[in-house]
Amino acid sequence: MVHSLAVGGLENGVVNLVNTAGPDLRHAIVCLTEAGAMRYRLKPTVEVCAIGKRPGQDLAAFLRLVKLLRKLRPAIVHSRNWATFDAIPAARLAGVRVVVHGEHGRDISDPEGRNRRRNWIRRVLAPLVSHFVTVSRDLERWLRDDVGLPADRISTIHNGVDLSRFARTDRLESRDKLGLPAGAIVIGTVGRLDPVKDQAALVHALAALTHAHPEALLIIAGDGPCRQDLARLVGTLGLARRVHLLGECRDVPLVLGAMDLFVLPSIAEGMSNTLLEAMAAGLPVIATRVGGNPELVEDGVNGRLVCAQDPPGLHEAMAAYVDDPHLRALHGKASRERAVECFGLDRMAEAYAGLYRRLLARGRQEGR
Repeated sequence: MVHSLAVGGLENGVVNLVNTAGPDLRHAIVCLTEAGAMRYRLKPTVEVCAIGKRPGQDLAAFLRLVKLLRKLRPAIVHSRNWATFDAIPAARLAGVRVVVHGEHGRDISDPEGRNRRRNWIRRVLAPLVSHFVTVSRDLERWLRDDVGLPADRISTIHNGVDLSRFARTDRLESRDKLGLPAGAIVIGTVGRLDPVKDQAALVHALAALTHAHPEALLIIAGDGPCRQDLARLVGTLGLARRVHLLGECRDVPLVLGAMDLFVLPSIAEGMSNTLLEAMAAGLPVIATRVGGNPELVEDGVNGRLVCAQDPPGLHEAMAAYVDDPHLRALHGKASRERAVECFGLDRMAEAYAGLYRRLLARGRQEGR
């Protein structure tokens, strides 16, 4: 159960999970609003349904959802994030035996997760949820300590990454396809252009970096509401030849393949898929010390952790890598090794499958 299958990190994770699941699990994806572009990455056997929910409370859409669930008769409903909380009572009204709710990151409108009304609703609906799953230990702590949900009904399953798809590609070939100079030091990021992703901080950091390192370039792949603001900022800082706004990116491995260094300047994160993909591509990574980022980046081993909303701190970390190709290679190798060891797609898929089996077995024992 998702809000939509528009391009995004949560949606990417759902598609990866469904496509990797074993033959004993059959999936249908219900989008509360509309389907979206990510549906075309799904296996053809996956059924996709869209409810057409309008913004705010939509009783008609809620009743359509209950009717659809009665038709689909799923063994498990797995809702994701605040936007799909309506699915929890709908699933119970439809007679679904096991309901799982996943938290993949706090809502953009409530990045600290402190909204009292929403947390009250989470507690009220908690008895209807068989189990909660988070994608980071940071989110698990938040649900337990801040929201007040029972610890024995919360598990963390980290996101996984397609290790073969994001294996290191030929750097010069990638740059040639993107029209980037072969000899530049290419710093990059991938993600939705949204205030919470704070790509503006990265642009400011590059402006400081280019004084001593005119060979440094920045590529930003993604689209979103901040695109025009970023373009104006690039022009104001005189960086039109140093910053490339690539727009929506359908070939992320190609873009990562052109980079020397990946930077994630987000103000808030759950568990960043793009950070995992950069690690799988063998890149050293700089990320803000927020959300699940410290669970991916070992500071000083495969990258650096910096404070959010701190362009000078970003600049300092970036300069250290630009100055030292040996450090880039060392930390890039460590990134790939960490991704292979801890964050493969198969590992994630088996963790979810194991959880589903345990919950179904428990439900049968309890006569649900």
